[in-house]
Amino acid sequence: MTTLGVIGGSGWLGGALLRPALARGFVQPSDLILSSRSGRSSGFDAWPAVRFTTENAALAAACDIVILSVRPEDLGALDLDLSGKLVISVMARVTADALGSRFNAERIIRAMPNASAEHGLSFTPWFATSEVTANDEAFADGFFACSGKTTRLRGEKELDYFTALTGSGPAFIAAFADVMIRDAVANGVAPTVADAAVRQLFLGASTWMAKVAESPAETVKVFTDYGGTTAAGLTAMKAADIETPISKGLAAAAKRASTA
Repeated sequence: MTTLGVIGGSGWLGGALLRPALARGFVQPSDLILSSRSGRSSGFDAWPAVRFTTENAALAAACDIVILSVRPEDLGALDLDLSGKLVISVMARVTADALGSRFNAERIIRAMPNASAEHGLSFTPWFATSEVTANDEAFADGFFACSGKTTRLRGEKELDYFTALTGSGPAFIAAFADVMIRDAVANGVAPTVADAAVRQLFLGASTWMAKVAESPAETVKVFTDYGGTTAAGLTAMKAADIETPISKGLAAAAKRASTA
């Protein structure tokens, strides 16, 4: 039996990852221990066998796998010996070397899920140190697959960029949607109607891109070549250099995530 402990498991990200894994039966409730400052927390009522504690050291001693789901700023409060355990971190900016030194650990996996995990729609890239075993890798891949798509990265530095690219979850897309909603309102559309219309547009567009074989670039070309109203809009956006602010935004987020 493998016991899983999650430090910070009652937080939004820990819960978003754990509830799909519990619902799918990948993690058994009786094999799960969560720690938080408040002890027992809401969100796990459907699994009464899940155990809760306020003692991180007790959790670490009882578990074979420990997931660190706390803010990087709170890492200094953790004084644990995790030697011999698989340590999975979903924290940005804290390297595997830093985790190994702090917790006396060797088998370390760093991953970057996003806020869509609760709905099974996260994209979670992960990196593993050379000491991680095949069984460790299988656990990580299966665990993160419960909350969406997952892939193993070639190197740890890639995780910094993915923290910006996919770790943003809906935030960057929401920024684009907000501009469209505000433009619609400025052109006389009722705010509630504009909001509903753009939400549905993004839902349809994301479903389309997830299912069709064409790449996003090929989809843009199809609409541009058609020469209609959408082509006029796409041409104007390109002329206004829509690419530069997006690239700058990704660069700034990746720099903030950098572990260098």
